[in-house]
Amino acid sequence: MSAALRLLRKLAQNNRLANQRLHLACAALPPGAWQAPRSGFFPSLRSTLNHILIVDRFYLDALEGGSLGPAAFAEREPCKELVNLADAQAAEDDRLLALVLGLGESDLDRTVHIHRGARVQTDRVDDVLSHLFQHQTHHRGQAHAMLSSTGVAPPQLDEFITGDDARFRREDLALLGWTEDALMR
Repeated sequence: MSAALRLLRKLAQNNRLANQRLHLACAALPPGAWQAPRSGFFPSLRSTLNHILIVDRFYLDALEGGSLGPAAFAEREPCKELVNLADAQAAEDDRLLALVLGLGESDLDRTVHIHRGARVQTDRVDDVLSHLFQHQTHHRGQAHAMLSSTGVAPPQLDEFITGDDARFRREDLALLGWTEDALMR
């Protein structure tokens, strides 16, 4: 496997694990705290995490050859409750992981058509995936900062890439039924 494919796989796995850890932290919030106003680009944890979900759906649809486009943004907060958001995000994370695991070297420079209403953006698969992973990380960081203003400690979100961090992610892998060997391939 090429270094590029390996990296994309690890980023997709990281995405799944980091979202799981973030959602578990949010589940420890007292009633009302998830939707409470917070400082950030989006006005609450609920809004921020729904944005990640919506954008994931938008780009995954395009990567799979769909034409969902702006319709992905029709409802700004499709998941009002955290449990629904966590389930929906897990499904999108699994969808993204399956897509990335199915890629071959020749797929990386394939053209993706991203429907944006009045125009269709065209970019390479690897560039779209790179953008998507950056977007997710950016907004998870904002949610992490929002958690800092609550009584719930923000979770560590960057222990999923290097081999040396294995001791920190055992519980997270077990929740998904993943093994360390599968993660490090």
